[in-house]
Order: sequence, then C-alpha cells, then structure tokens
Amino acid sequence: MASKVDDANAPLEQMRLDVWLCRARFFKTRTLAGESLEKKGARIDRDGQVRRVSKPSVGVAIGDVVSFACQKKVETLVVLDLPARRGPAAEASQNYRRLDEA
Repeated sequence: MASKVDDANAPLEQMRLDVWLCRARFFKTRTLAGESLEKKGARIDRDGQVRRVSKPSVGVAIGDVVSFACQKKVETLVVLDLPARRGPAAEASQNYRRLDEA
C-alpha cells in the first residue's frame, strides 16, 4: 500500500512490492510479479529486521533490501527509489542496486 505525504507531488514513502518489481522491470506485468510473490515469496530486510512475505501488497520503502526469485535465480537488491512509472530499462535500473555488484 502506498502512502503519500500531504502534497500530491511529494514522493511516495512506500509502494506495493508487486508494483515496484514491475516498474523496476523485473516482471513484465504487475500480475506476473504478484503471482511470483504468492508462489515463491520474497524477503524484505528493513532496519535489520528480515521478514518473509508472500503477499504482493506488502510495502517496500527506500533503503529496504529485497530478495526474490526471478528467472531461475535469486535477485538481492537495495531499493534506491520508488518510481512513478514503468520507464525504459536505463531509467528503471536507477531505482535499485544489486548487492552482488561491487
């Protein structure tokens, strides 16, 4: 669930995990992201608290570490931004940093 600050143009504090995964271009549609989360689940590390989630509606925030299965491998990412749209791949890649990268 996304919550907003008072100003309509202010950045989001949280975004649904399925929406974020779709906008970050890990899944082609939000439906596919949601189905993957329901079947395989994900882990969210926020402030040292790790929790396993299987609901697409779980909120993700900037600074969270998210681990999930995608295309037969596990992705582990740090959320850097909550995108307002599903943009081109170059734009989408600015919303996260892979932890296996140096």
